[in-house]
Amino acid sequence: MRNKYYQSRIAVAFLILLSLSITSFAQNNGDLREHLRDLPFAMPEMNVPVFPNRSVNIKDFGAVGDGQTMNSDAFKKAIEQCASLGGGTVIVPPGLWLTGPILFKSNINLHLEKGALVLFSRNHSDYPLVKDGKSFSVTPPISGYDLENIAITGDGIFDGSGDTWRPVKKDKTTEDQWKKLIASGGVVDKNNLCWPNQEAMDGEMYLKGLNKKDKSTLSEQDFILAREFLRPYLLMFANCKNVLLDGPTFQNSPKFVINPHFCDNMIIRNIKVLNEWWAQNGDGIDISGGKNIVIYNCTVNAGDDGICMKSSRTKKYGNGAALQNVVISDCVVYHAHGGFVIGSNTDGGMNNISVSNCNFISTDVGLRFKSSRGRGGLVENIYVKDIFMKDIAREAILFDTYYENKSPANINQEVNETTPRFQKFFLQNIYCNGAAQAIEMTGLPEMPIQDIDFNNVTISAQSGFSSMEAKNIRLNKVSILPEKGVVYSLENSKDFLMKDLASPTLQKSFMTLKGTTTKNIQIQGTSLPKDKSNFTFEQGAEKSAVIVTK
Repeated sequence: MRNKYYQSRIAVAFLILLSLSITSFAQNNGDLREHLRDLPFAMPEMNVPVFPNRSVNIKDFGAVGDGQTMNSDAFKKAIEQCASLGGGTVIVPPGLWLTGPILFKSNINLHLEKGALVLFSRNHSDYPLVKDGKSFSVTPPISGYDLENIAITGDGIFDGSGDTWRPVKKDKTTEDQWKKLIASGGVVDKNNLCWPNQEAMDGEMYLKGLNKKDKSTLSEQDFILAREFLRPYLLMFANCKNVLLDGPTFQNSPKFVINPHFCDNMIIRNIKVLNEWWAQNGDGIDISGGKNIVIYNCTVNAGDDGICMKSSRTKKYGNGAALQNVVISDCVVYHAHGGFVIGSNTDGGMNNISVSNCNFISTDVGLRFKSSRGRGGLVENIYVKDIFMKDIAREAILFDTYYENKSPANINQEVNETTPRFQKFFLQNIYCNGAAQAIEMTGLPEMPIQDIDFNNVTISAQSGFSSMEAKNIRLNKVSILPEKGVVYSLENSKDFLMKDLASPTLQKSFMTLKGTTTKNIQIQGTSLPKDKSNFTFEQGAEKSAVIVTK
């Protein structure tokens, strides 16, 4: 009887756990599906990864949470044992857990309980070099390669000790901060960049010397002297499938914070990404290629681009874009070079990206779309709506396919597979209070920025809208509110349709048109005078280039 009683109790407990698991799974997927509704492109069904009802605790493998004891072996053993049993959850309890790199395996959920702070070692020799094509790179603090069904969850914190790796620009510090950097052993180069040590500063020149040699003859030892310069990303998953990041804070990264490469079916939600605004190359979330990716309810403070899309050429997706089917919503970005960013490397192409209901506050640029000759590809079907921005240091919206390109922009070059092509962008319900410039569009003469829709946009800024080498641009219910100067400046731009525009300076200097190729600028539904007295025509632009109708 007693055995039957206990068997019955065990069965009931199992059913309760199973019910809770099913309920949690349904809630997690319900939340996910809310963010996949009413998209402008077809998105396959996605589910949150599910793990076996099995858990191990790093303390059971000798981990000590005192901030002084190295726990690399404990993390390694816990992950390996859990994986060998078929997977499950590796629990990191409250504590200060000092460790070297953490290497993931399939079917592992690394769960940080509230109060858990994982502190990655400040000793750079704890980060081995790993083969990276024909070269070598530094092992990231968190990494996984060619895996399936992996997750990082919970309310804990990862600290990448990035301040021991990163150089710092003098103009991004106070006088006291700069003195402390020097006193801590920092070395300053001719550009007033303070490196953590001499090896880090010399690393770039050393690598240039290695690059001149036959890569097939180089070994790991050849790259050891460059380790201080070769900063790792905090988290890098490559070629993984069914990935979840849900809950933790990722901070103080040596370089980019979150940087997945060619991952499929990836969900990033409810995380905080924190790099100081002066963190050199300290991008927040950088997606480097992939398919079916969802990012929502995230907060980012970054030293470089906030939420950024990159793509490099790959055979993984056949003839399709290297980055496709991305949904971003309900995110906040502070102090980044750009709130939402595309580029600069776009040579793998991008297709079907939706960004909605996001706040960008005090970023350098709000919406930043950049690429350049030699690094470009086809970027199209980009949908951005319901974006609310405040105190943008530079442009609220920037298109730039001339990014860091030293060749003269006004000289045609041959179009090839690395020519950047930005087309079919749809921007709707975009609002910004305060920017240096409202909108800037800079294309190439051989490949203008084209087929861009602005619908219901209001931006107050010091200066207005400018375009160079742009065509097929549509502006509907756009209100550009510059503090001074011309509202619209169009150079070598054509085939604009501008309807129901508003500006407090309509009767003053409304538009400047430049260049002999500027033509077919149609303006409808405004109170502009027909004599075009508030238009200026320069550099060969003719009055017939603009057509004003009511």
